[in-house]
Amino acid sequence: MKRLAFVIGGAAFLALGACSGNNQDAVDNAQLNQPSAEDLNALSNQAAMDAANAEAAALGNQQQNLNDENAAAQDNAVNPKEADEQNVSGM
Repeated sequence: MKRLAFVIGGAAFLALGACSGNNQDAVDNAQLNQPSAEDLNALSNQAAMDAANAEAAALGNQQQNLNDENAAAQDNAVNPKEADEQNVSGM
């Protein structure tokens, strides 16, 4: 029984000894994984350019759709001169 108590006690001592209060490695890794200010500026500039290009493309598509609708409306319009020529009931 004494041997079992020593084995359990030794295992507990080794397990607790591995738990160090110093966590400096984790702090160093967190600092290494942070992007630099230049990287953040480049990423934000790229995101702004992507958004501006997407908005310009959307506005271009909208303008093209409006032009198409306007052209279709003009094609279906009746020319007043032709309408007057076809109106023979007034004669």
